[in-house]
This record gives sequence, C-alpha cells and structure tokens, in this order.
Amino acid sequence: MRHRLARIPGTPYAISAGFACGAAVSFTPFLGFHFLLAALLAWIIGANIFTSAMGTIVGNPWTFPVILPATYYVGSWLLGMPGTDDFLAHINEMLSRYNLMEILTSPIATLGPFIKSIILPMFIGGLLMGSVVWIILYWALEKLVREYKHKRFAKRAKAARIKREKRANGK
Repeated sequence: MRHRLARIPGTPYAISAGFACGAAVSFTPFLGFHFLLAALLAWIIGANIFTSAMGTIVGNPWTFPVILPATYYVGSWLLGMPGTDDFLAHINEMLSRYNLMEILTSPIATLGPFIKSIILPMFIGGLLMGSVVWIILYWALEKLVREYKHKRFAKRAKAARIKREKRANGK
C-alpha cells in the first residue's frame, strides 16, 4: 500500500491529505456515503481524490465494530448525553419502536429521536476522532511519501547520469 500510495502522481501533500480525508470520513456515521464525502472533502482542500477513496479502507467490516461504538461514546460524552452500556441494543431498541409505514408516512417524527440520540452523538464523536486520525495519518504519510519520492527521483537521476556517461564514452 505504501509503495502504491507513493507512486501516485501528485505532491506529497495531495497524496497524504487525500488518504487522510478518506480515513477521517470513515469515522462518520454516514455509511454508504464515505467515498462521496471523502472525495468532496479532498476536492475542497486540494487533495488527491483517488487517494481519498483509498483512505476509506480504514472503515471496513473489521474496524466498524470498533469505530462506530467509539464515535457514539465519545460524542455522547462531548454532548453531555447519558450514554448506554450496550450500543447495539440501544440502536435496536430505538429502531424497533417504529414500523416501516410509520417511518414512510412521518419520517421526521419517527426518525427524529433516532437521529438525536444515535446519529448526532456519532457525528460529533466522529468529527473529533476523524480529525485526530486525519492529523496523525497526514503527518506520517506526508513524511513517507516525500522520502520515497525523493529517493526515487535520486535513483532515476543516477540511472540517467550513468546512461549519459555510457553514451558519451561510446559504449
């Protein structure tokens, strides 16, 4: 992954910031929209959109069971809301209150409490956690990509110099 990231055309800033955008967006509760949100964020800050899509790999079936409850608990704590001990049971309890017809006929009245008690804390927690992840990944990846591109440029320059010297010597 490091090798592929570093070989993508673009500045170390664009590549690193793009990947960090994808990773940060993975901490939002908007599953299914991570690619779009990552691309939008990358476009806004002038980062690489392709690497932002690569960064969304941070949110995957193995990490979501940790990320989603963590964002909920952090968001609940930041908002001063009483959190629940069992995140999944709380979601199930909130959604089981309504049937599909109630949701379709009055979505604001039925989903409002769910959005307020589940989505809002996850969004606020995700903003904080995603920001921290963005800073850490950007800092680490920017150094790696810059170093890799510098070494690659030096290696290619050396090979070109050797080739010119051979050509000049008639070999």
